[in-house]
Amino acid sequence: MKRADASLEFNGSSGMPTRGALTIRDLVKIYDPEGVNIMAVDHCSMQITPGEFCMIVGPSGCGKTTLLNAIAGFHSITSGEIFLDDKLLCGPDKPIAAQGADRIVVFQNGALFPWKTLAENVAYGPMVQGVLSKRNALAKAHEMLAEAGLGEFGGKYPGEVSSGMARRAEIVRALINRPKVLLLDEPYRAMDGLTKSIMHEALLEIYDRTKVTIFFITHDLEEAIFLGDRVYVLTTRPCRLKKVVNVDIPRPRNYEVLSSEPFRLLVEETRDAVHEEAIKAFQLGERELA
Repeated sequence: MKRADASLEFNGSSGMPTRGALTIRDLVKIYDPEGVNIMAVDHCSMQITPGEFCMIVGPSGCGKTTLLNAIAGFHSITSGEIFLDDKLLCGPDKPIAAQGADRIVVFQNGALFPWKTLAENVAYGPMVQGVLSKRNALAKAHEMLAEAGLGEFGGKYPGEVSSGMARRAEIVRALINRPKVLLLDEPYRAMDGLTKSIMHEALLEIYDRTKVTIFFITHDLEEAIFLGDRVYVLTTRPCRLKKVVNVDIPRPRNYEVLSSEPFRLLVEETRDAVHEEAIKAFQLGERELA
């Protein structure tokens, strides 16, 4: 068996993060439904540093999820390159990235197995990959759930806990695989404001311990500023990088930040950039705005 540490701290958490540098270089994605070329992404480039909490915002339909799918290896690219820690994921001779445990996706609608307990869900990855025996995987799962504040709920099924607890367990299930990048596609979109605020604080606590690189798609601009190190504003389709907003708010963060003047100014700066693109999207017939 390969050795697998049981702690949430795995990316240089006590110092500078050492893994998870993500480079997107001149990425182009053209869809061809029924012979009609639709350019979804047009020479988009990003440089995401190891351990960065990056937030992706832009009008609906602009290409945010297309980028995530290309990084995860769910969709091919037309041209350009994506690197992870200097390793080529996809490029001219490799149009689709191989899926792997170094990039884990947490989807909007959740993906826990309803017939397995939270601990069994978390342990599933290391077990099927042959990294840990069932006994050791379950022990590690219970330990990591406890570190994430879910120690009393490892024996519960997803339908027996709140949506917030289930979503937190999904993140732990992703982290037990020690990914280099955690990809989140609007994971809290359907939650009420109070549950979302609790989830934000829980995610920040996990992030402060792991320092895993996070690629987080959202339409919520306050969420983007509260969570992120940098906010990447995308243009309306075809997707390009319009602006990067640096969030110079110290960590660890709590909800007192939301009433601060620096937070308000950063939200306004981001809103102005997104609003310009939302107007363009509306004029182009993209009626569902950010």
